[in-house]
Order: sequence, then C-alpha cells, then structure tokens
Amino acid sequence: MTAAEERASDTREGRSEADGSAHVRTPERTGGYYHLLKAVIYRDLLIWVRYPLNAALGLFMGVFFFALMFYGGTLVAGEAFSDSIEGLIVGYFLWTLSLGAYSGIMNDIQSEASWGTLERHFMTPFGFGPVVLAKSIAIVFRTFMTSAVILVVMLLVTGTGLNLNLVTVLPVATLTLAGALGLGLVMGGLSVLYKRISNIANLLQFAFIGLISAPVFDLPWARVLPLVQGSAMLQRAMVDGTRLWEFDPLSLAVLIGTSVFYLAFGYAVFSLTTRRARRLGVLGDY
Repeated sequence: MTAAEERASDTREGRSEADGSAHVRTPERTGGYYHLLKAVIYRDLLIWVRYPLNAALGLFMGVFFFALMFYGGTLVAGEAFSDSIEGLIVGYFLWTLSLGAYSGIMNDIQSEASWGTLERHFMTPFGFGPVVLAKSIAIVFRTFMTSAVILVVMLLVTGTGLNLNLVTVLPVATLTLAGALGLGLVMGGLSVLYKRISNIANLLQFAFIGLISAPVFDLPWARVLPLVQGSAMLQRAMVDGTRLWEFDPLSLAVLIGTSVFYLAFGYAVFSLTTRRARRLGVLGDY
C-alpha cells in the first residue's frame, strides 16, 4: 500500500469514527402516549380539512335537515311545534354527535383497511388497543367541534336559548357517545371481516333516532339500551338546567354502566373479528 493510499484509508476511518461518535451523541427520541394521541388527533383533523368541500357539505347537510324539520313542523303544527322546539334541538344535537362518533370510527376502520394501513397498527410499539382508543378520542373531539357549529346555527335559526353548562353537558354527552362508539367498533370489526355491510350499518343509523327519543320514564327497562339514558339526562341538563351533581345517583350509575359496557362490548367484538380476519388472511383485503 502506498503512502497516498494509507493517508486516504486513515481519512476514511477518521470520518467513520467521527460519524459514529456523532451518532452516539445524538439522543434517541422516543414518544409516549401523549405524542400518540396528539399525532392521531392532528392526523384526523388534517384529513378532515384537506377535503374542505366535503367538510363544508357535511355541516351544510346537518343544518339543512334540521331546517326542513323546523320550518316544516312550524307550517304543519304551528304553535304546538314551537313549544317543543328545545327538545327537538337537543335530540338533533345528540343525534349528530352519536352519528358522527358511530360512522366516524366505522369509516376510519374501513378506510384503513382499504388503504392497507390497518395491519401496521398491530406492529406499533404502543399496541393495537391504545391506537384504537386514540382514534376514538380524536373522532369524538372532531365530532364535538362539528356538532357544536350545527348547534349554534340551530339556536340562531330558531331564536331559542338553552342551558349550555359545559361542566354538565360535556361529561353527559361524552359518556353517551361511548355507547355509539361501541356500536361503531362492532360495525367496523364486521366490515373488516365481511367487507360489505353497508345496509346493516345504514339501518342502525336510523335506529339511533328511536333510541334518542325513547320514553325512558315510561319504559324503565329502556335505560339499559345505548343512548337512551344519556338522551334523557341531556334533555334535563340543556332544557331544564339540571346540573351534574343534581342528578340522582341511580341515573348517573346507569349512564356510566351502560357507556362502559357498550364500549367494552364493541372493543371485544372488534378484537375478535380482526383476530379472525388475521387468521383467515383477509385483514388487508378490500
């Protein structure tokens, strides 16, 4: 080896050692559950705003259907309809919330499967469960934002005032949405396994109307159904001004119990269906 070659070899080794030492000195960046939740919420909002026409049409259709009910009911029933307008606004607000949570998590799972990215959630360092939980929180957050806009427009159109005590409304509405999220996870898991279940999924959306308007005081057994107990409590909170600490303990216990049960049931069904889809090798098929 000539002197020039030895000098070139020493130069390369020195650069390698320098690069290695620089690499060692660079601290390794690790993320926690906070970073996971932040990234998932940012991704969900980013996908939503990247299609502004679709987002705007979603808000417009929500307001449009309410305007049809309001003006149509006013023309047909007149003063009798106006006396129950507060209950209609609260019921429609809860329907937009529950529909957004239900269809949001279901459509997100279907989109992940069609994009071929659903399988990656099983390989993340966080595990599959925390990723799905973060997605659910992100969808609930976005749903509250869109439904709040629709609620403000409804109040302006009708000239109605409601008791919007956030300390009461937010916990009751969030617990109520847990049942809708559970049903969305069930439908999402079935869509991963059976691919096309749009007819059943769309039918369940209309069932939400019956659950929200169910006469809970005349049918006490209906309280164990999803959305029913939360709807009754949200009506009392937003129309009558009842505070969270003024509800009887039994009503709160039923609300929390049904919310936890349906959310856990939905996650269990979703886990079983995705596990079976993995065994059959159809998890990434579309």
